[in-house]
Amino acid sequence: MTDRIEAAAAELRPLLQNFILWARENAPGSDSNLVGSVALWHRLIASTDVGRWRQADLRTVLLDRMPQVVEDPDAAADSMVPAIRAYLTFLSETGRLSKGSASLKDLLTELDRLEDDFVDVMEDLVAEQDEYEDDEDEEEADGLGDFEPFADELSELPTIRLRPDAELAAAARDVRLITKARDLAMWVGSERRVGETTLLTDAEITEALAALGLPAPDRGDKPLADSVPALWNIWNLAIDLDFLQPEGEDTVSADADTAEWPFEEDDDVLDAWLAGLHSIDYGDPELDDEDATIALSGLTRALLVRILLATGSKSLTDLRTELAEAVAEYDEQGAEAWAEAAGQYGDPLTPVLDWLAGYGMVEVEHDQVRLTPLGMEGVVHLADEADIELDARPAIDAMTALDLLSFSAELPEEEVDAEFAAWMELRAPHQAAKELLEAAAEDDADALVRVQAASMVGSLGEVAVPAWQDALDEPSLRPYAATHLAQLGIEDAPPPTQADTHWLILDMLTISAGLGRPEFVSSLDDIGNVPNLVNLLDVIWKVPHPHLEELLEAIGKAHPDKQVGKAARRALFKARSTHN
Repeated sequence: MTDRIEAAAAELRPLLQNFILWARENAPGSDSNLVGSVALWHRLIASTDVGRWRQADLRTVLLDRMPQVVEDPDAAADSMVPAIRAYLTFLSETGRLSKGSASLKDLLTELDRLEDDFVDVMEDLVAEQDEYEDDEDEEEADGLGDFEPFADELSELPTIRLRPDAELAAAARDVRLITKARDLAMWVGSERRVGETTLLTDAEITEALAALGLPAPDRGDKPLADSVPALWNIWNLAIDLDFLQPEGEDTVSADADTAEWPFEEDDDVLDAWLAGLHSIDYGDPELDDEDATIALSGLTRALLVRILLATGSKSLTDLRTELAEAVAEYDEQGAEAWAEAAGQYGDPLTPVLDWLAGYGMVEVEHDQVRLTPLGMEGVVHLADEADIELDARPAIDAMTALDLLSFSAELPEEEVDAEFAAWMELRAPHQAAKELLEAAAEDDADALVRVQAASMVGSLGEVAVPAWQDALDEPSLRPYAATHLAQLGIEDAPPPTQADTHWLILDMLTISAGLGRPEFVSSLDDIGNVPNLVNLLDVIWKVPHPHLEELLEAIGKAHPDKQVGKAARRALFKARSTHN
């Protein structure tokens, strides 16, 4: 079968290349990759003549074969039928539809008839894949440092307020471990021989320790390289930070920008700090017994999540007690490993706290361990990586207009009002209006932020008129500006046009589409009955809205009335032909 597939693919290649060239001009939205799969299996199981297509072939290929071979059912559900429609049109218009084929009209009619069934089959496959992935996730045992077991507790925490980037960057510039990683990289210099097969010599290790201000170890019977875990942790951090770069086999060099640390730009500083965030795992105790070391793997993260659950501060005594119990629970050798770490370090949490303090994430005062602002930022980032929802927002005094709009879109109305009121206390109303509309104009694809901004600025009344007048020059905001200026009775303000109204409708549909199919269909019903919708679709395709094409495609799939579906597909074709 493999030989047949390869031969058929080779036979089809010139035809598909011609289709790609044709599609650029005639069907720019089609996906040639999906067409290739359909054409191949049509050739293998339906017709030895690649140009002969019968109506029954469409069912055979789409519903019988594609579910067995498609790699991305989600993409296929969205794009395969339009791609086949373009391919069949190409065959017909270029004279490649062979004798014995059904007419193009009959083929496209059959394709329309099969579309819903095909999409349903693809969506079933997507659901099966998601279920399989969920099952795999459930089978994986939680580790000591996993945040997932605490997801429910974390989601119930009060709002976490994050400090502004300027403050965080200032703190990151003072992080001791990053400075040491820089110093180590500068000691490494250019093209130093070291790698899997070429290790640092004892003399080089001694030099590196001196460059970092680390004490020489009591090596006992072990090789020196096995007695300096602190050196290798900083070495690995330098790699994480890109301070050290490979230069061919078994050769490393300091990156050209390393000497510039601490960097001048705040964004560059925070990017570097976040790049090294996973170095927190280097804080886990390293013991002579490998199994004991593994048993304590994740201890640093386990400490962080417990401090976060305590809203940022927890006693060292309580942490020690809870973590000793957790270690014993998560690994059958945990209790022994804890005792071994206590013997080696005095306190199993000593290396954990040393690393976290060195990375600027915690402060220890008497018996209390507290997350620093930088530490809180880091733990929130780790929770986000674990797909755990936290209510984390910028502090009010550090919140930009875009921050306010972005977070408000996900909050209950009462909380939005409270955030908005607190934010407004720090600025004059006319300035607030200007900031909000400027933020809404940053991304014309973000309809939700735009609607949120229009609502907030609209609540300010006449004081916002200058900001609305400025917004008339911004295409994505002009419909809102014209509408609000008209409502305020401002003389000489341009009246809202039909295009403005259509833009507002598309923004509303964009938001409802993100809420799910029932909400989307309901919003379509709110626009009007079937004739009204069809009339709207006949003209709305002209609006240069960033979500126009995907909305027309969604209407064609979601609306139960076939007349609306056909009008949406017709509008989509016109939109793609015009806008491309």
